[in-house]
Amino acid sequence: MNDVKSSENLLPVVGFLKIPKDGQPYLEGARCDECEAVYTKPQTHCAQCLSPNSLRPYKLGCTGKLYTYSIVCRSFPGIEVPFISAYVDLDGGGALKGNLIDVEATPDAIRFGMPVNIIFDEALGRKDRKGNSYLSYFFAPA
Repeated sequence: MNDVKSSENLLPVVGFLKIPKDGQPYLEGARCDECEAVYTKPQTHCAQCLSPNSLRPYKLGCTGKLYTYSIVCRSFPGIEVPFISAYVDLDGGGALKGNLIDVEATPDAIRFGMPVNIIFDEALGRKDRKGNSYLSYFFAPA
C-alpha cells in the first residue's frame, strides 16, 4: 500500500474506502462470524451459510490476484482510453472490481493470476461541482 500524503483533504470515492485521521486508507468489507466468508458489499445475511446478522466489519487485504479483466477502448467523454477494468480476488477473502494501472493495456502485458497490490491515489484528478477531490483505490502489479 502506498503512502497518501494529503488524504485528509480527500473524500472517499466509495463507502467502503475508509480514510482514518491518524493512519493509512484501507478498504472495509464484512466477515461472517459463523463461517468466515468475506464480502465487500453490505448485506444482512451471509450468502455462504445463511446466518442472519452474523457479519462484522472486516479490513480487506491490500494484495490479491487478478481474476479477470477487460481492456476498455471506448468510454464516456473525458475518460482516457484504453484502460484496464479488472476483477481481483483479495488475499484474505473477498473480491473487488477496479482499474489495473501501471501496466500496458495489451493482452500480452497482463496475466491471469498475476499478483497485485491495492494502492490509493487521487481519483484521476477529478473534482465534483463543489470542488471536492476524491481518493480512490487502484490495482497495480506487485
